Amino acid sequence: MPSSPNISFVLHDVARLLRKRFEQRSRASGLTRAQWQVLAYLSRHEGIHQNKLADLIEIMPITLARLLDKMEARGFIERRPNPTDRRAWLLYLTPQAHPLLETMRSNGQKSRDEAFVGLSADAQLHLLQTLCLIKSNLLEARTQPAVDRENDHD
Repeated sequence: MPSSPNISFVLHDVARLLRKRFEQRSRASGLTRAQWQVLAYLSRHEGIHQNKLADLIEIMPITLARLLDKMEARGFIERRPNPTDRRAWLLYLTPQAHPLLETMRSNGQKSRDEAFVGLSADAQLHLLQTLCLIKSNLLEARTQPAVDRENDHD
């Protein structure tokens, strides 16, 4: 009897395929996936400190700095001095970035619409709630020591 698909593999494949479909739609913009991610986070957190943004995106601060250098050179973001810390920079979108955000949101919605064909609005909501619960559980679990139950003989 064949076994059920492994949920971890399926989730990974779905995430990868959604990213690829979004990238296909967005190729003409000339932005990388990482740059799209920076724009998305900045649109929700304008005025954020660079290191805090690196934490949110879960990339190294030096990697983010390189991305920001390229995006600043293209006129999509600007760094402003932090009035309370002269060593720190705060990040803002430029007016030139806003049309890109609209394109990104549209491409993301079209990709999700393709992915959710055949799923009712209730099923989509339930899926989102379930995935959010799984994410929350995993975030909580990472603060706890890993326990190997198979070798726990108490």
